[in-house]
Amino acid sequence: MTVTTGARHVTGAWRAGDPPGPRRFAGVGEVALENGRVLPDVTLAYETWGEHRGDNGVLVLHALTGDSHLAGAADDAHPSPGWWDALVGPGKAIDTGRFFVVAPNILGGCQGSTGPASEDPDGLPWGRDFPSLTVRDQVQAEVRLADALGIGRWHAVIGGSAGGMRALEWAIEHPARVERLFVLASSPWASAEQIALSATQCDVIRADPDFHGGDYYDAPEGPIAGLDLARRIAHISYRSERELHERFGRDRQDDERFAVESYLAHHGAKLVRRFDANSYIVLSEAMNSHDVGRGRGGVEAALARITARTVVAGIDSDRLYPLAQQQVLADGIAGADGLDVVSSLHGHDGFLVESEQVGELAKRLLD
Repeated sequence: MTVTTGARHVTGAWRAGDPPGPRRFAGVGEVALENGRVLPDVTLAYETWGEHRGDNGVLVLHALTGDSHLAGAADDAHPSPGWWDALVGPGKAIDTGRFFVVAPNILGGCQGSTGPASEDPDGLPWGRDFPSLTVRDQVQAEVRLADALGIGRWHAVIGGSAGGMRALEWAIEHPARVERLFVLASSPWASAEQIALSATQCDVIRADPDFHGGDYYDAPEGPIAGLDLARRIAHISYRSERELHERFGRDRQDDERFAVESYLAHHGAKLVRRFDANSYIVLSEAMNSHDVGRGRGGVEAALARITARTVVAGIDSDRLYPLAQQQVLADGIAGADGLDVVSSLHGHDGFLVESEQVGELAKRLLD
């Protein structure tokens, strides 16, 4: 929920006292981070669907600005319907009549899990003191959640984009706990271009005069303008050039603005109502840490540790996570049967938009 002070709001983070909706909360204890710091008293927010029957757990991991609201209607705790609502539910591709589906909010996020907007041990927002994270740190917290839920082995772990990074780490570091794996529009490492785009967005947020070095939660205003602009930059890379051309071309919204400018402004404004600027930085930099081969003898050696039956899929118009990255995964994972390609006009966001094609891949794996 948005915290407001005066005329503008400070953060879109969920804060204690806000309506929880269907969120549940699990204390998973302290997490020892790769950088040597220890994050105490970690909480992960999560949502579930279906009935837990021991061997039917499906873990679904969200992307950078997603959250635990995987499926279901909008409510007083969630401004939008579930981000994969078309795929998850009774009789759908991820059938909650058969499977116990779990979707956690990522460590470092801002929708109920421990993150920069959460209270530190002194009862104050972490802010600038929140430690840097890696994808492996985030998976460590998710392993603790699985333990708390009594799930020793997942029937499947599924993730797209940043969620695909965590799904890979699950299957590499804990192969005995992952029976099936679905990695969609993701990569074995963060490329130079991906890091460059991400780092620029983070710097735009830091340049906002209302960022206050990350300690803005008690300030009159927060870095809303910086987060808005970061999202606009990101959204350009999430969609394809062809889509933007066909939808907007050089059409004008009015005498002052091109139609595509209004489109990007809409998405920036939409994000700031439900997200936190510090979390955007922490999660972006965690994604930049992604390299499955780091400390494991290289990418090939790391992927060889995966024993799960695997579907690797990419989007043919994805310019942020191009097919060549998914091809590395498909070639290196023994349980993968080649690379599946989703045809889409929508670029990287095709993993969210092309529910029929993605659903068929999910059904094939789960069945």
